[in-house]
Amino acid sequence: MAFTRRNLLAAAPAATAITVSGPSMAQSQLSAQQVSLSRQAPGFYRYKVGDIEVTAVHDGFARWPLEGFVRNAELAEVKKAMEAAFFPQDALPITFTTLVLNAGGRLTLIDTGNGDSGAPTSGTWMANFKAAGFDPAQVNTVIISHFHGDHINGLRLKDGTAVFPNAEVMVPAAEWAYWMDDGKMASAPEGLKAGFANVRRVFGPMAKDVKQYEPGKEIAPGVTAVAAPGHTPGHTTYVVSSGSGKLMVMSDITNHPALFVRNPDWQAVFDMDGNQARDTRRKLLDMAAVERVQVAFYHAPFPATGHIAKNGNGYELVPVQWMPSI
Repeated sequence: MAFTRRNLLAAAPAATAITVSGPSMAQSQLSAQQVSLSRQAPGFYRYKVGDIEVTAVHDGFARWPLEGFVRNAELAEVKKAMEAAFFPQDALPITFTTLVLNAGGRLTLIDTGNGDSGAPTSGTWMANFKAAGFDPAQVNTVIISHFHGDHINGLRLKDGTAVFPNAEVMVPAAEWAYWMDDGKMASAPEGLKAGFANVRRVFGPMAKDVKQYEPGKEIAPGVTAVAAPGHTPGHTTYVVSSGSGKLMVMSDITNHPALFVRNPDWQAVFDMDGNQARDTRRKLLDMAAVERVQVAFYHAPFPATGHIAKNGNGYELVPVQWMPSI
C-alpha cells in the first residue's frame, strides 16, 4: 500500500484504539500514592561552559492572555505567529529558568525565580534546585538581572525568611537607583506601584548588605555584566566565559523566543521602554548570531539554551540537542 497522508490519517484512529485498549498489569497495580502520572521528572539540566558547570533550574510556567501582550502588533499578527509556533490562540505559556554556575565548587545563582509567590503552575524552583543536588546554604553569590518579581521573589519567602542565608546578593546599580527611589515610586503609574512595593519587600531587610555592580566588569568567576536596558532601566545580561567556552545569558532580552526572537521589533507589555528594548534586543541577537555563541534565555522552552540564527528580518532560536551527559 502506498504511504500517503490519507492512509496515515485513516490509520490513526485504529492505531489509537490498539494503544489504549487497556492498561498493562504493571500499570493497573500502580496506586496514586506510588506515582503521579500528571507530573514530569525534576526540571534541571546540566551543561558545560569551559570548566564552568551550568545547571538550568526550571520554575514552571504562567499563562499570559494574548490580547494586549504585544503592544505594537495587531492581535491577528500575534495569533498568526502563535499558530506558526504551534501554540494556542488565547494565551502564551511563559516559562521560567534560572542558572546555577559551579566554578571550582563556588556556586553563583543568576536570578531566583518566583519563590513561594508563584502562580499554581510555577513556584517549583526549590524542589528542582534540591533535586539537582543543591542546598540554598551552599550558594555563595546571587546575581540579579533586574527587579521584576519572577526574578527576585525567590530571594525571600512571603513570611520574610531569607532563602540564601550565606550568599552575597549583587544587583545592577542602575536598577537599584530606579526602584529604590522614593520619588519615582510616588510618581509611578498605578500598574508599577505593586512592583515598587515588592522590591522593597524583598530587598528592604538586606538593603545595607546588597552589593551594586556596574556593567562591563567581571562580577563573579567568569561572569561579566553587560548593560541591556529597555526591558527595565537597569536590565542586565551576562557573558559567562571559561577557556574557549562562552555563553550569553540573555535574561529578558526577549520574552518567549517564538514571538520576540522571530519578531525582534515587537514590544512586550513588560518592556518599560519599548523602543530601547527593541534596539537592545536587535544588537544582542545580532551579536549572538554573528559570533555563533551559545545563548540562554529566562523565558525560552526548557532547558532554555541554544544558538541564534539570522532569518530574514528576524532570527531563530536553534535549541541545543539534549545530551545524557556533560
